[in-house]
Amino acid sequence: MITHAVLATGTGDPGVWHQIFDFDDYGELLGLVRNSLIAGAVLGLMGGLIGTFVIMRDLAFAVHGIAELSFAGASAALLLGIDIVGGSITGAILAAAIIGALGIGSRDRNSIIGVLMPFGLGLGVLFLSLYKGRAANKFGILTGQIVAIDTPQMSWLIGTAAIVLICLVVMWRPLAFASLDPEVAAARGVPVRALSPIFTLVLGLAVATSIQVVGALLVLALVCTPAAAAMRVTASPALVPVLSVAFATISMLGGILLALGGSIPISPYVTTISFTLYLLCRGAGALRTRYGWTARPAAPVRRAGETARVGAGR
Repeated sequence: MITHAVLATGTGDPGVWHQIFDFDDYGELLGLVRNSLIAGAVLGLMGGLIGTFVIMRDLAFAVHGIAELSFAGASAALLLGIDIVGGSITGAILAAAIIGALGIGSRDRNSIIGVLMPFGLGLGVLFLSLYKGRAANKFGILTGQIVAIDTPQMSWLIGTAAIVLICLVVMWRPLAFASLDPEVAAARGVPVRALSPIFTLVLGLAVATSIQVVGALLVLALVCTPAAAAMRVTASPALVPVLSVAFATISMLGGILLALGGSIPISPYVTTISFTLYLLCRGAGALRTRYGWTARPAAPVRRAGETARVGAGR
């Protein structure tokens, strides 16, 4: 009686766990996600690198705003029967251009994003409501699809990610300088005001590319959480992007491999792994602060006529 009652309420139903973790035919299913694994590695690299600047420049809210209009663009493309990736990129670039052009100050930027987000989400819901096709297509735009990356979409994804990575390589040093100390960077001749809208456009491309796999609602787990986790354990300008890329890649590939054994979308797995890594890094950072586990101080800057002293205690 108790067993039947429990099953009737759905509590302890083994079917629920089989929807989340079911590895009966796992070996046969691996071949279905070859493109997704490649896409996950590419997105991990791109998301980890650009996420470093997102956290440094306090643009996490902007990522969400761009994702909402990217969702609207993808929904419109689905309704019109045209390429969803192109619609997603168009919406993201439009949102990035508006934020980059009008959001100069953080207060202005946040208010603009606050206006764009409900507008983009409302448009997306409208377009999906008018769409009469498969429900899985609607759900995939919001939460991602593990086997949604076919060969043409793979070409779009790799090509867009390559553009984002090239832009980041070109802008890396001046962008890092402008992100850490914009006033000093401007005084040194760094085009701080020009870098902001350019980076926002690059961010728009990265968000639109990520939405293809993780969905519009949960893209923050790929672009923001890994970098935030990395900054909890180190302040090194060299280590933060390395750890951020590692965390993003682990989240993506681990999420794909776990989702393969279930029947639910990929995004819950990705977000769970990403959040777990963040909690571990936050705990490690708290322990380091509590017990004074700090990095060895850097050597003092060499001055003219002085001999540099490298290392502590010399």
